[in-house]
Amino acid sequence: AQMSLNTGALPISIGGIVAEFNTAPTTVGTVIVAHSIAVSGFTMLAAKLGQKFGSLNVYRTATALLLVSMVMMTFSSSVAMMLAAQIIAGLASAGIIPAVLVLIANNYKGRQQATAIGVLGAVQAMAAVIAFFLAGVVGSHFGWRYAFGLTIPFSAVALLLSVRLTQVPKVDGVKIDAVGALLAAAAVFLIGAGVNYFNDWGVMLASAWAPFSVLGVSPALVMVIVGVVGVQFFIAWTQRRQVREQTPLLALEVINAAPERAAVVSLMMITALGSALTFLVPLYIQIVQSRTSFDTAVAMIPHQLSVLTAAVFVLRLYDSLTPRQITRYAFVLIFVALVLLGLVMKNEWHDLLVILGLVLFGLGQGALVTQLFNVLVTSAPLEFVGDVGSLRGTARNLAAGIGTSCRWRARGRHSHGKC
Repeated sequence: AQMSLNTGALPISIGGIVAEFNTAPTTVGTVIVAHSIAVSGFTMLAAKLGQKFGSLNVYRTATALLLVSMVMMTFSSSVAMMLAAQIIAGLASAGIIPAVLVLIANNYKGRQQATAIGVLGAVQAMAAVIAFFLAGVVGSHFGWRYAFGLTIPFSAVALLLSVRLTQVPKVDGVKIDAVGALLAAAAVFLIGAGVNYFNDWGVMLASAWAPFSVLGVSPALVMVIVGVVGVQFFIAWTQRRQVREQTPLLALEVINAAPERAAVVSLMMITALGSALTFLVPLYIQIVQSRTSFDTAVAMIPHQLSVLTAAVFVLRLYDSLTPRQITRYAFVLIFVALVLLGLVMKNEWHDLLVILGLVLFGLGQGALVTQLFNVLVTSAPLEFVGDVGSLRGTARNLAAGIGTSCRWRARGRHSHGKC
């Protein structure tokens, strides 16, 4: 909920941030991408820190760090300070994601555990709904800073309540894989930053705005390719450590089987699509249509509510549908929603049809996120739950950064979408 309050307020605050700092709308996108890269680049490292020092200790430290970042965000005096605040928030989120999952896995068993995980997804969706509404209302009447200021007391309460949680035993003999952490962070940074600069530096050939070129090829493309190669190096290094019976940064057992790998890929796909949608629609409403942040919230809340509804009620489909069937039907629903949105999103769009498309997309998104998460958690032994959490956090946030990198280059009162 803490993380959702922060990330949900960012797209709603586009208009206010652009006006106050006299910056381009895509600057907010860069801030979101930087946050996502920080989360995805360090989640696996944070999971191992949880094993070494205790997940509850890591959770408390990360929550305190998130509290500090929200104070910085609220009182930001420049885009640079706002960027630093979101990078710190990303690092804090990297610690929270696997720690929360380990705490749940150690307190719930069987079907109750699956229900608890579903509730976790529902809480994230619910917090996103609240964040969109609060950011819309507060941003329209008081200013965008207050939307982030509301997160400060929330994080403080979460930190205080953590004293009632039970400690999870530390794992003996855990050693931090520094090389693996460096490879993972570098690969994530190169892929995320490379995709982020496709718009400015060129997708294939270097544009006039590129700082340099590699035989005429865009440096953004080179960064992505090197990042993908870095992922392969990370996997090879991890396999080497496992053969030597050393602690890897990520236990590859969580993606050994085809269903687990398919779940990770599907999770990245739906996260990228969802992030693109929740960034581009507010951007379009506030910059192209010149509407307020409250209008944006009104347009986006039905989408968030549908995500919440699907995340909660998809558990009731487990007795009648297989995980594969639920996933396929959800992707079909998302396809229909995107076709509808592509047809009706114009400057004089009809709000009802847009909201219908967002609702359909949200239903598919909520069902997929909960279902795919359950596939990963229930298929992994208890000792690898932290690795599942770190894998999920890395995959989702890297995909979120890629999705948000779908940019619009503003030119006067006209914007041209590029992805």
